[in-house]
Amino acid sequence: MNFALLMLIALIITGVIWLVDQLLFKPKRAVGEKEPLLVEYSRSFFPVILVVFLLRSFLVEPFRIPSGSMIPTLQAGDFILVNKYAWGIRLPVINKKIFEVGQPQRGDVMVFRYPVDPSLDYIKRIVGLPGDRVSYMDKQLSINGQPVKMEFLRPYDYVKPGLNNVVARLYREHLGSHVHEVLIQPDEPPVRLEGVRVFRYRDHCDYNERGFTCVVPPGHYFAMGDNRDDSTDSRYWGFVPDENIVGRAFLIWMNFDDFGRIGKSIE
Repeated sequence: MNFALLMLIALIITGVIWLVDQLLFKPKRAVGEKEPLLVEYSRSFFPVILVVFLLRSFLVEPFRIPSGSMIPTLQAGDFILVNKYAWGIRLPVINKKIFEVGQPQRGDVMVFRYPVDPSLDYIKRIVGLPGDRVSYMDKQLSINGQPVKMEFLRPYDYVKPGLNNVVARLYREHLGSHVHEVLIQPDEPPVRLEGVRVFRYRDHCDYNERGFTCVVPPGHYFAMGDNRDDSTDSRYWGFVPDENIVGRAFLIWMNFDDFGRIGKSIE
């Protein structure tokens, strides 16, 4: 569902009703005559819809995390806030950038429209910028030939939906200016080759049993989940085009299952 489009339609309808009444019908109503219910509702809701529309389109937008692909950084059920202007001002609905503010950096947590189905919003971490050579071999991430620093912290087990216990290892990863935690499942392959789709610029990637190497094309980004072995990400469906970017995730504002997560910044 394109919520921004629905809000825009509601904004136009309520605004037109209110404006037409002000210009054509209100001057003809008798003094003390009550305005029609539709006009009353439009007059009341128009400014509220306008404020919400502007806030969501240009400042911050809330999202809910539906899966565990970003564990341990984000948990299923986290409600997060996304900065809509961190990397440029974009027109709502058509998502066209009209003003450059900054560029996404390695390690940023990004919300974007899923390239396979733009009606869906995904959240992953940026690991590759335009022109980068991204390699993930034997569970080691490398950028432009340089291994990304990883420090083992401890074992990390968690339960997936369906009561499936997952045995993993928790690492601290240094990616760009970001220091964050990632999960590795030693018994899982670095990429499930049968799950790799045919995607645009697929010829920029080489896959084998040990992993993959991709060169990020201009105007695109390579994104991966922090739960490295339980994430459907760029290694499976390809690169994220700049026009699909929604914004940078920066704060957890609610989790009804764990109030201790409220207010945590997203590194």
